Amino acid sequence: MMAAQPTATPGVRLGWKGLGALASPPRLALSRSAAAALASHRVGRGKFSAAAITTDDYLPMRSTEVKNRTSVDGIKSLRLITAVKTPYLPDGRFDLEAYDSLINTQINGGAEGVIVGGTTGEGHLMSWDEHIMLIGHTVNCFGTNIKVIGNTGSNSTREAIHASEQGFAVGMHAALHVNPYYGKTSTAGLISHFDEVLPMGPTIIYNVPARTGQDIPPAVIEALSGYPNMAGVKECVGHERVKCYTDKGIAIWSGNDDECHDSRWKYGATGVISVTSNLVPGLMHSLMFEGENTTLNEKLQPLMKWLFSEPNPIGLNTALAQLGVVRPVFRRPYAPLSLEKRTEFVRIVEAIGRENFVGQKEVQVLDDDDFVLISRY
Repeated sequence: MMAAQPTATPGVRLGWKGLGALASPPRLALSRSAAAALASHRVGRGKFSAAAITTDDYLPMRSTEVKNRTSVDGIKSLRLITAVKTPYLPDGRFDLEAYDSLINTQINGGAEGVIVGGTTGEGHLMSWDEHIMLIGHTVNCFGTNIKVIGNTGSNSTREAIHASEQGFAVGMHAALHVNPYYGKTSTAGLISHFDEVLPMGPTIIYNVPARTGQDIPPAVIEALSGYPNMAGVKECVGHERVKCYTDKGIAIWSGNDDECHDSRWKYGATGVISVTSNLVPGLMHSLMFEGENTTLNEKLQPLMKWLFSEPNPIGLNTALAQLGVVRPVFRRPYAPLSLEKRTEFVRIVEAIGRENFVGQKEVQVLDDDDFVLISRY
């Protein structure tokens, strides 16, 4: 009799640990001694205690194939990585036409990599089916022109393993991993968590205590820095932490747009993983590649301050809708910025120059009724 298959439900993340995208788990090949041990745990005719089956029977879905793989050094060299927005159709599904346009604009603007399904891309509002599909779609369409870094982190080590296996299986060049959030763990637990995902491929660790509720201390990063697949850290704590790592030769990307210029040119950061580059990729490219430019940095500060006046990605979602490059559709719990803030954005665009922003339409102030807020999708 065929075993019942797991099914995916929107908003619910399912998967067999360590088996990637396989449709069903393999039958366990048990030795006589193992079979005898299991027999002692029978709880009914033909049934076994779940505790009797150990994860040692499962093999990791890790490939030794190196064709088209990106080296860790290839990830470490990236200076401008955009945490790309995920646009939606009015029914809440992905708007892949708009998404493809956004990625093309990033490529043309000089971005070298994209984070797919990160905080900005609202990976936390996706099912894993959606999430892996979007990573695969990005690789398939754009993987030869830009590095695709999939956010496959989770507060569950099991989910982080499973998502990373699938992400690398569909071709992503690197993984982004946050530390376990909400259910915080110990220093030893942090190292153990990352130890499980680092063998799979190039990995960027993301430290954002304001969201996770727990700082990843330098001792953890230093302990992990010797791993062959450790590409570096997206660091949001500030300049001194950046310098702490760059002095030790650890690659760092600023996670704070308003600090990225100084982190890059004064504290040794490799570059930035940016939200602002969704809007002005060319200017952010200049900021990361063309040497110190305090004039440009100061010119962009009002935009950066505006973008983060409410938790990201609220500002970015609002801005892209007002620029006419995505539909004004929000997956809840996000809602657009206030009318006052939307009016302020138009003034910021005019001050920086509309020609520097993505899209071709005139920037406009949208009314409250123009926005669609989706709860079920």
